[in-house]
Amino acid sequence: MTYAGNRRIIDVDSHLFELDDFLHAVATDEEAAFIRPMEAQTELPVSLEAIERGREHLDRRNAAPDLMAKFEAAMFDITRSPWSRLGAFDPVERSHVLDVLGFERQIVLGTFSFHQIAHQDDAKALEVGSRVYNRAMGRFCAHDERLLAGGYVPLSLGPEIADALLDEAFADGCYTVMLDTNEADPQARSFTHPDFDLVWARFAERDVPFLVHIAVNGHYDPVSPSFKNNGRGPSAVGGDAPDSNLGLVAMNNSAELFLSAMVLDEVFERHEGLRCISLEHGASWVPGWLHKLDFVERSSRSVAPRNRRASEVARERVRFAPFAGEPIGWLIEQLGPDMLCFASDYPHPEGSSDPIRRFEATMGGVDPVAAEAFYAGNVERFLDAGHPPA
Repeated sequence: MTYAGNRRIIDVDSHLFELDDFLHAVATDEEAAFIRPMEAQTELPVSLEAIERGREHLDRRNAAPDLMAKFEAAMFDITRSPWSRLGAFDPVERSHVLDVLGFERQIVLGTFSFHQIAHQDDAKALEVGSRVYNRAMGRFCAHDERLLAGGYVPLSLGPEIADALLDEAFADGCYTVMLDTNEADPQARSFTHPDFDLVWARFAERDVPFLVHIAVNGHYDPVSPSFKNNGRGPSAVGGDAPDSNLGLVAMNNSAELFLSAMVLDEVFERHEGLRCISLEHGASWVPGWLHKLDFVERSSRSVAPRNRRASEVARERVRFAPFAGEPIGWLIEQLGPDMLCFASDYPHPEGSSDPIRRFEATMGGVDPVAAEAFYAGNVERFLDAGHPPA
């Protein structure tokens, strides 16, 4: 019996815990000069000792079936170093992970390698790093069609460079890419400017959704540092979550603004089939957001007339992956059965020690058809919009 049991599951958000040579292994000598060591990035702590133990555990598992069985039984042990969990960095073992989990498909994103390349002030380093990152992600997933590689294209480099990077990402095996939700330069063009239509058209032509993810927000910080000067202790939960409890409250803000701009500036409507999956922003805020979109539309109709209700466009073009523990039954009541999709966040600890159990604890009374849509049907239709599976 797999972890999924009799459920069909497509997992829209999972990650690697990469080895420290993940990017350099696919970079040319010229490209490697632009890529700093993994442990030099400051967003997430890297333990070279834990990486080495992860290598050792992989070798031991491969040599001892009984030890492999123990690691399989502890798949969601979030107290274990993520580098030591099954499939964290080895592509063949990642396929075995899907066998054990019983998931049909899984979008795979980086962790440390993303932060290794994404926080560069030098535009050339950012461009080169993104190119190498996409190549590495495509190579990791190339052997198994169930693994869908998620790359990264920084729109802040401008539409022409972004378009070229997107073309290379697809050629290098990425199924789709993450995009920043915020342009940090206040003088730069919005990502909804018509100049970026060549980028949005590429997703529509290829018929794949683009991804927005909490880690990919253009350095957006909705919480002033002054809030931490409150006479209390720190409230960070650790991992790659926001660094305070107020950060958790505001984690969706950048995505909400970006998606609102995409709807209200009619980017989705300019590109038939353009669609998006929101990852690790939660979903409890979405019902209020839909009402707010329509309120804004009604309030601004005289200066910014629209052809369709804003909430209708959002319902059609955006899907959301809630966190394990959010009230899925209530959300389905508010949103209908079509907007939510399952995400494990494996092997990140934020995904919890038992995501299915935590989701189902809030799904009492949910119709079986709606439950199937949450686990697989909604995102299956989204991933295969132009090419429904047989």
